[in-house]
Amino acid sequence: MPSTLAVVFRHLVLWTSLTIVTLSTTVLVAYAILSAYLNTSILRGYKTNRQRVFNEMALEREKKSGKISKKVKKDTGDNKDKKDEPYMIAGFFHPYCNAGGGGERVLWTAIRDIQQKYPGVVCVVYTGDTDVNKQDILDRVRSSFNIDLDPSLVGFEFLEKRYWVEDAKWPRFTLIGQSLGSMVLGWEALKKVVPDVWIDTMGYAFTYPAARMFGGCQVIAYVHYPTVSSDMIGRVASRESSHNNASQVASSPLYTALKLVYYRGFAMLYALVGAFSHVVMSNSSWTKGHIDSLWSIQSTVVYPPCDTNAFNQSALRNRERIILSVAQFRPEKGHGLQLEALGELLKSHPEYKRQEGVENPLAVQLVMLGSARNASDQARIQQLKDKSVELGISDNVTFVVNAPFSELQSWLARAKIGIHAMLDEHFGIGIVEYMAAGLIPVAHNSGGPKMDIVRPFNNAPTGYLATTAQEFAEALEKVLVADESSLLDMQLRARDSVQERFSEKVFGDQIQKCLHQVLSREKVVIFGSNLIPAPVEVVAQEPSASST
Repeated sequence: MPSTLAVVFRHLVLWTSLTIVTLSTTVLVAYAILSAYLNTSILRGYKTNRQRVFNEMALEREKKSGKISKKVKKDTGDNKDKKDEPYMIAGFFHPYCNAGGGGERVLWTAIRDIQQKYPGVVCVVYTGDTDVNKQDILDRVRSSFNIDLDPSLVGFEFLEKRYWVEDAKWPRFTLIGQSLGSMVLGWEALKKVVPDVWIDTMGYAFTYPAARMFGGCQVIAYVHYPTVSSDMIGRVASRESSHNNASQVASSPLYTALKLVYYRGFAMLYALVGAFSHVVMSNSSWTKGHIDSLWSIQSTVVYPPCDTNAFNQSALRNRERIILSVAQFRPEKGHGLQLEALGELLKSHPEYKRQEGVENPLAVQLVMLGSARNASDQARIQQLKDKSVELGISDNVTFVVNAPFSELQSWLARAKIGIHAMLDEHFGIGIVEYMAAGLIPVAHNSGGPKMDIVRPFNNAPTGYLATTAQEFAEALEKVLVADESSLLDMQLRARDSVQERFSEKVFGDQIQKCLHQVLSREKVVIFGSNLIPAPVEVVAQEPSASST
């Protein structure tokens, strides 16, 4: 009987797997047919929409020069006498461009570098941040990242259907749901303006087929984190509970088997859409390993930019007993583990506790600083506050939400320790900022922190790695009791190591090499038609990007 049940179960799993793959393939085929049908209308409005973008940029240039004409001269399509005017559009698909996290720093730094090196390229950002306008976004970029952008070379297309990729819309089957939702959002973006180059900086790979096949775009992917990875599949297979594997699934052999079928089927689809990219950049060695394996490519590692120069002037001695956490308030960032680690530390060292109105030179303060994108993030912050009360550590915890860049600098100049507890963090810009500013990093022993950042420098440690709350607490204690001279040596090593590898200049040089072959083209061909005249002068350089 058990063998019969096993056979039935295997057949059930196989049937479910085939059903999921068949349905998903059907959706992609239907999407392709619909895209082909709509393609004519998209291309019909192509020149009209792009002319609107160039007209808007012309008005911005006139504002800058103090001259605003009443009428914008219509472009005849002949740019031969306008070599100083933009002729190409690079579209950045980034629905949460105003979020203020590490991914957004990549976006804005890349746009700034394009503005400096390719003045003939207009960058258009497709965003769902409909509650703000262009000036609001540029002001926040300046205050959060210390980046000034030329408004005459950047435009925004505001998307109304961002709810299709929201977590709340897909409480179940989130991976496939958000991926299909991104296809809807991608179509909305293409209907507004079809760019010459489609650059995805958020990991929405399911937009690539439409952008390439029916928009005629060169498709560039900057991958922060693979949508599905062998690590995710491995945790499901080992029935390990995590933020993307609920405890009720992990505790059930049947649900685990079905989820494995779902993940493996999704991985096949993910590989299929990834093949539509022309140039792929990975933000870390960890991400490269997964993306190269999933998409059968050789991507280029381009580490995210960190404004190390803005932090490396901070004094290293006499730091306060502050443990600083810099991360968006997202579920995967491990804020709960940080609170548990502080709870373990205060349990073993009650002398570190703070009390209202009582001066305690040994007291330790955990400062959680990060941005909140929406109501879900705000609710998560309240849950963390409630958890700190439950653990009896609320007096030792401070929350700083949506702080400007100047306030971030202030906390980095004061704190002694920087904590980061996300499992399989793809990179970890916040950890680089800790090290540049002179903080001792205590990070999760996985992903980018383990493979790329908290690495020995000159054969000596630059920080600590941990996995459990107890291990984090022990690492925090080591820093808190260390003498100033040993700490100073580690601080200097950490600062030197990140300055060499992760500065904005290094990022700019690397991304320029990867983007040059598409941003310096002499002509853009869409379905065999040269719709965009070549610039008068093109500086010939050898492209050196990895291309799929």
